[in-house]
Parts: sequence; structure tokens; C-alpha cells
Amino acid sequence: MVYRELGKTGIRVSEIGMGCEGFVDKPYEQVKAYVDLMENEGVNCIDLYTPNPELRSSLGQALQGRREKFVLQAHLCSIWQDGQYKRTRDIKEVRESFDDQLFRLQTDHVEIGMIHYVDSISDWNEVKNGPVMQYAQELKKSGKILTIGLSSHNPEAALAAVNSGLIDVLMFSINPCYDLQPANEDVEALWDGKNYENDLVNMEPQRQQLYETCQRLGIGITVMKAFGGGDLLSDELSPAGKALTAYQCIHYALTRPGVSSVLVGARTIEDLKESIAYESAPEHKKDYAEAFAQLPKISWKGHCMYCGHCAPCPSGIDIASVTKFFNLTTAQGEVPETVREHYAVLQHHAGECLECGACEERCPFDVPIIENMKKAANVFGK
Repeated sequence: MVYRELGKTGIRVSEIGMGCEGFVDKPYEQVKAYVDLMENEGVNCIDLYTPNPELRSSLGQALQGRREKFVLQAHLCSIWQDGQYKRTRDIKEVRESFDDQLFRLQTDHVEIGMIHYVDSISDWNEVKNGPVMQYAQELKKSGKILTIGLSSHNPEAALAAVNSGLIDVLMFSINPCYDLQPANEDVEALWDGKNYENDLVNMEPQRQQLYETCQRLGIGITVMKAFGGGDLLSDELSPAGKALTAYQCIHYALTRPGVSSVLVGARTIEDLKESIAYESAPEHKKDYAEAFAQLPKISWKGHCMYCGHCAPCPSGIDIASVTKFFNLTTAQGEVPETVREHYAVLQHHAGECLECGACEERCPFDVPIIENMKKAANVFGK
């Protein structure tokens, strides 16, 4: 298993994490089987968006004797009422649910306290200026949570939270179809077929800006909806008009700036095993570039996807990394110190480009790589 730094939190998380869908409505024995597999394979990050009390209790029991091996992403503002999930901003309900969560998980803290489901600017302002954020900060100060997170499907609201300096972790929905959709407060718009009826071209700029801002500021991203609820894995249901593989979806998410872990929706043990197998899969099975280039309803023409098809460079330039750092400076309008330092330690730099064109011949997306290398050399220096 490969581990990544969760932004600047100091926490290391496995590239493959576990969404809690697989635990829902499962008896303790099956929950324990999941945890056993995760421990054996090194999967350490678990999301707990659902407040289902049976799930919390079963997972707490399964974690006994090995709690320190896992990073728990537990949600604030997600409560259980009348036998079903409810999102709330009522601080009394939030406090009671979090106390119940710690009790049922049989722990005195969680690594990530995730403020649940903020999909509008007005909701973010209510959270930011109200008792929910005060409570999250209180929990962090007391050590009951180690970091403050926020989950969102809307890049506009997520950007506001990231730029506020109040959160350490962002849970966001990332996949190659959702990344084409503009900001919207209605989460259902992301999978509404009407929004995919016309041809779609290139990543929505605000989403690109969000990922690059997270990388620049050291906000770790944990990914939800990498498979689009399973739709992207089906020829019939995929908004792209053609199925992708689980490996391609995972690899796409992991190559976005700022991403630390993909929380896979494993509804069975076999689903989880398949996602874990990504780590040992050959590169050609992870490669999404050719598949994306052939999608009938979507085009990324001219947009660097960091897929690595430009390699190898005769001068040894890591073209994808140079492009990613250059894009970070473009988004910011300046060269942030952290980006400059990361660029500086690359073994070869943009100014070494021979303009041979081999990279452009291999690029599935017709990116003007030579021109990008010239621009990067001007920005960072030769």
C-alpha cells in the first residue's frame, strides 16, 4: 500500500481508503471481516458519514486492539433520527451525535472531524460564523479531533472553505464526469442525465482551481464518488457514454492536485479487494488517457490530464510535474514559495526542453507541451 501525506496535517493515509457504505446493514462479523482485510492490506483511512448507531457500534468493536492503525474521518452534523440519517446544524443535536459516535466507536478521539455536507455559500457562512465551527474548534483544541474537515460537492462552497484557513481537510466528489460540471448547490445535478446530453469539453475551471488551491495551501483531499455511485463502471449508466474501469477512476482521482486518499464504495469484500488490487496493477490497467480520449460525449482536448503519456523525455524532464507546478502558478497569479521549492528539486527543468516534439506526438489530448515548457521556463527561470 502507498501512503500519502494528508496535506499539512502530519497524518499519513493510504491511497485507497474505505467509504462506509460497505458497513451499512452488515452484521458485526462482516464488519470485522472488512477491518481484518484493511489491516492486512494496509488500508488505514475510513470515512464515517453515516450516523447509523449499529454501524458505529460494530465498527467500534471491530477496531478494538488495533484502533491506532486507522485514521477515522468522522462527521459532525450527521445524526440519526427516527431510524434514518439527517443532516443538521442544530448544535445540541451535533454535540449529542458526536458524543454518541465516540462512545460507540470506543475511542476518545478521531483523526478528522468532518463538517458534513456543505454545498452552498449560505450554508458555509452559517457554519463558519455559527456554533458548528466554534464546536469543531473546541473539539480540536481538546484533542477529541485532530483536524477539521469539510465535505462538499460544490467547488464554489469548497473554495470558500479552503481559502478561509479554517479547515485542514476537504472531502470532495471527484471523477472525470463530475469534473466537467459547473458549480451547483443541487448535488443531484452532478448525475442528472440532462446535464450530459450535449458534448462536454474540458474540466470546469473552478474545479481545477479548487484542486490546485488545496495543493498550494496544504489542504488534504479525501475523495468520494470516484465511481459516481457505480455509474461510471457501467456502459448503460455512465454519463460519459462508455464504461470506465475501477482502476481508471481511482488513478484519475489520485492524479488530481491535492488528493491524498480515494475512499472507495466497497459494498462487498470482493469490491474492496478489487480496489486494493489497484496498488499492484500494471500501469497499462491504470491508464485512463486512451479511454478518455475515446469517450463519445466528452473531450479534454488541449487540457493536460497529468496522465504521463508524454514520457519519456529525452532530456529527462518530468513533464507532467512541471505542467502541474506551472498550472499552480497560473491559478495563483504568482509563484508560491512551496511550489517554487518543489519545482527546484526536480532533477530536470523546463528550460532543458529540446523542442523535439516527441511528447506532443504521444499526448492523447493534443496539449501544446513545448509552448507550456517555454512558459514554465519563463516563470521559474531556466
